[in-house]
Order: sequence, then structure tokens, then C-alpha cells
Amino acid sequence: MNSIAGIELGGTKTVVVRGRPGAIAAREEFPTTTPEETLSRAIATIRGWRDSAPMDAIGVASFGPIRVERTAADFGIMLDTPKPGWAGADVAGTLAAALDLPLGLDTDVNAAALAEHRFGAARDCPTSAYITVGTGVGVGVVVNGAAVHGLMHPEVGHVRLRRAAGDHFAGACPFHGDCIEGLLSGPALAARFGRHPATVAPGDPAWDPVARDLAELLAMLLLTLSAQRIVVGGGVSNRQPHLLPAAIARMPDLLGGYLRDCTPEALTRICVPPVLGDDAGPMGALVVGAGRL
Repeated sequence: MNSIAGIELGGTKTVVVRGRPGAIAAREEFPTTTPEETLSRAIATIRGWRDSAPMDAIGVASFGPIRVERTAADFGIMLDTPKPGWAGADVAGTLAAALDLPLGLDTDVNAAALAEHRFGAARDCPTSAYITVGTGVGVGVVVNGAAVHGLMHPEVGHVRLRRAAGDHFAGACPFHGDCIEGLLSGPALAARFGRHPATVAPGDPAWDPVARDLAELLAMLLLTLSAQRIVVGGGVSNRQPHLLPAAIARMPDLLGGYLRDCTPEALTRICVPPVLGDDAGPMGALVVGAGRL
């Protein structure tokens, strides 16, 4: 196998890597701006690498929603995303036409879930989920080594769950208000707190309903997927390491003793940060690209 190019197309930044599944050899990062500018920069980066060494495929791990069904007429086209200017962008078509390489496409969270399943915190777990809490909130799901697709791809970030008692924050999702993304994403936290989340101290009571909302999401994934591992990553989670333990501590009350295997000790083994850290998405893009060979 020659090198594979991987593109993690995020809502805030784009990461382009060269390597193989399990090993990143080179990377470039830049802000995600317009589709034209962002995809052009990714194409230029990959062309520069390909001029010095052959490449076999491209893997794209994209924010969404985006059509991932290869037989669909709108395969690789961005759907009704909250990211301004991106709805209708032909992500796969633009990259494939410019680079003329086999192209694999999945969501950024499905790709990260695959990477953590292959190389990270979810190894040896047939059923696992990866949550990213950042510019948006997404959940990727892996069952028996394959990312879950169906009518589209999992959009767990837009489900509504029970609210913490006394929490009247309206939510920030332009589609659903107080769905999980509208409560936990970086922009939602900024709206909730009235300031950047990084300026809110870990012990501030303002985090209490946030931890409760994350606990609801974790409990829901345990009850619906029977996930053996739930990996919690993304910019917000990585920069606020107190948030995951606070959420885990609230889970036993939410579960009400129903899942006897989910003791407090077990929950700390089930709900974990990513082993791959910020490399989960780019590494997942390489895994997705290798799947086209």
C-alpha cells in the first residue's frame, strides 16, 4: 500500500493528513471557511504530497449531515447543515474530480469511532460509540467493526432528552432548540454562559446542568445501543476534562439501578476519553480511505 490522503472536514477547522491506517506521516491544518476555499486548500495540499510520492486513495471524514450512501444521486453532497454556506456543497464530487483517486466518505464521528475501534479506546469492543462535543455534537456508532449507516447516518446530536430540573436554557440549535447539540456544543455553552466556556472555572455551578445533559446522552446510548465502550472526545470535552467524570457520577441516578452491570466503577471503564485524542478524526479518515482499496 502506498500512502493514503485523509481529510477531516470539521465545522471549525480542516485537517489534511498523509499516511496509512495507524500512522500519520504528515499533516496540514487550516480553518474551515467556504466550501470553495476549504476544498481547494485540501486539494492543493494533497497534490503537493502526490507530486513526491504516489497515493492510493482519499478518505474523507466530514461534518454533516452529508449523504454517505454511494448509490444515492446526491452522494457526497452536504445536506441541511447549520454550517453557513455549506448546504448543497459537493464535497465528494469536487475532491474526486480534482484528484482522480478512489474516494471513501463517512462522517467525522463515524470515522473517529472506527479509528478508536481499530487503534484506541474501543479495541475489542464489538459495539461502541464515539461522541464529539465541539462546534457541534455528533455520535458515531460501530457495530462488529463497521460504521453504522441506514437511511442516512446517525444524527444522535439532534435528539431531545430529559432536561435537568430547573434548567430553562432554551438551547442554541437553529433546527431543534434544546436538542443535545443545542445544549452541549461550544456555541451552545457560550450562549448558555454568556461568555466563552474556557473562562468558566471547572467548579462553577454553571457546569452542573451541562454535566447532567451529558449524563443523559451517555445513559441513552447505553440503553439503546448496549454499547460496551463510549468514547467522549471533541474540542469542548478535551478542554474541559472535568466534564466527563461529572457526567459519569450522575449516571447511576439516571439509570435508577436498571442495568445491574453498570456500577459506578464499570461506568468509568465504559465511558472514557479517546486514546487517539485529536488524531481520532484524521486517523479515521485514513481508515475510511483504505476501505476503498
